[in-house]
Amino acid sequence: MLKMSPAQCRAARALLGMTQSELAGASGFGLSTIVDFEKERRAVSMVAQSRIKEALESAGIHFINKNGHGEGVRLENSDD
Repeated sequence: MLKMSPAQCRAARALLGMTQSELAGASGFGLSTIVDFEKERRAVSMVAQSRIKEALESAGIHFINKNGHGEGVRLENSDD
């Protein structure tokens, strides 16, 4: 599984126009988990990271590996 960085999480939410509260609801975690992960305040479990990432992917986000050009995210085109 491709790991998701806090920066990727913030960028994904921005592309979707999704608030931290909305992501918390979509992933089944509390707002504090999302805030703490994005601000790197504390370690968030791999299970939590996985469910947060899955919620973003379900909303249309594609995560890009760190491939020499840096990690990133993109919003999938629903017209394809």
